[in-house]
Amino acid sequence: MLSPSILALLGVSVVATSFLSGVFGMAGGLILLGICLAVLDVAPAMVLHGATQFAANGWRAALWHRNIVWPILLRYAVASVAVYLVMRYIAWLPDKATIYILLGILPFATDLLPKRLTPNIERPWAPQICGAVAATLQVLAGIAGNVVDLFFQNSKLDRRQIVATKSATQAVAHSMRVLYFSSFAEAMATPTPGWVFAAAIMLAMLGTTLAGSTLARMSEAEFRRYSRLIIQSVSIVLLMRGLWLLAFG
Repeated sequence: MLSPSILALLGVSVVATSFLSGVFGMAGGLILLGICLAVLDVAPAMVLHGATQFAANGWRAALWHRNIVWPILLRYAVASVAVYLVMRYIAWLPDKATIYILLGILPFATDLLPKRLTPNIERPWAPQICGAVAATLQVLAGIAGNVVDLFFQNSKLDRRQIVATKSATQAVAHSMRVLYFSSFAEAMATPTPGWVFAAAIMLAMLGTTLAGSTLARMSEAEFRRYSRLIIQSVSIVLLMRGLWLLAFG
């Protein structure tokens, strides 16, 4: 059973990270997963994080549904579901060090791609590629939002379209991840009461709602500049955490 102090930490983290993702459409889930992994085993952390992020992203997509680019979402979803079915057949459960390291290096690895290969969600077949890559990374690293971010940040979509469409794609991804990790016995070894999930979902929706006015006031230049800075800063912290676990356990 989770202690009151851990429950309080998770509650504050859910609101804060949902607010951050509500403004930038990214980074919040990355931070929240790092916190969940610090206090829970891999499978239960993935299930709790996935349920919370499904609620946050699903609610955000609902709030901004008029800005969703539906052709991108549908192509992403088809590829994502197909890859999840393959990954469930393989049924691999990653360790914490691997997850942290992958989360840390992925944004920087994509920066090294040649310009002609730079991810852009508006290019032909890019949504399918993004969905397939994201589904694979959701299992291997527990999250793929920072990679999906790069597909959107290099596009010409405006900030509202980015937040709305990316939120919808991530709602699909997190629902698949909850189904995947909840099928492992380890997820049941640390039972989490249903009210914890309900509270986390409500707090995620609260943080998302509070972020709406901040996003509306932000300029396009500020949105892209701060988004990039946040991704890189969080990635460095997670990479260092993974290397620490790899070296010292």
